[in-house]
Amino acid sequence: MRILLVVLSVLLLAACGTSRVVREGGSTATTSTPRPGQTVTVQRGDTVYRLATSNGISPLDLAMWNNIRAPYTIYPGQRLRLYPSGSATGGTTAAAATPSRPATSGSTAVRPTQATPQPPAPVPASSPFRWQWPTDGQVIGRFTAGEPTKQGVDIAGTGGQPVRAAAAGVVVYSGSGLVGYGELIIVKHDDNWLSAYGHNRTRRVNEGERVSAGQQIAEMGRTGAARDMLHFEIRYNGKPVDPLSYLPAR
Repeated sequence: MRILLVVLSVLLLAACGTSRVVREGGSTATTSTPRPGQTVTVQRGDTVYRLATSNGISPLDLAMWNNIRAPYTIYPGQRLRLYPSGSATGGTTAAAATPSRPATSGSTAVRPTQATPQPPAPVPASSPFRWQWPTDGQVIGRFTAGEPTKQGVDIAGTGGQPVRAAAAGVVVYSGSGLVGYGELIIVKHDDNWLSAYGHNRTRRVNEGERVSAGQQIAEMGRTGAARDMLHFEIRYNGKPVDPLSYLPAR
């Protein structure tokens, strides 16, 4: 399954205790293309949605990269990054040169003796939390670095089964304003770490509510998806990381 990244609707959230169920089905993904070192200045009438889509970035990523919280209010003169914090601030990295045809001397070809070295795989950031699995079930979709439609893991299950907080924290988003995620909950664990829980049938917590690790926060569903499943993300400084690097083996 490919969980589709999102068009952000700028909506004020109703502070109600029990959430409604939104319509089921997929949506069109917005693929983010970060622009290291580039920013945009907010003009009168601009919205997060308008600036994100006009710059080839998903509204969720633009909001995360700039620590913009619901209801996603921005102000004229505000400068927004078009890249995650911690990315290079200079221009784009130069592409590797395309290998040329071997030079020849007479009938003998002179060939390169070394292959272009590959960059090492990034080392996962150290986390201060003992993460827990957010629900039971088989992992049917895995994280792929640099792939905007695979920023977390997808866990199959049965509609109504418990979805639990993977670590203690505060609910900073509880709503259905992010098309493609359905009923979504985002928990802030500290200044650096967030976790997100999408496609729920029912949300059981409100924004500002403190939750403990393992506490049920939702019921699994298929809002914004083709089947009952949970889409789960862990983000470090706004950037998605592989949840399987932090969840216990099972």
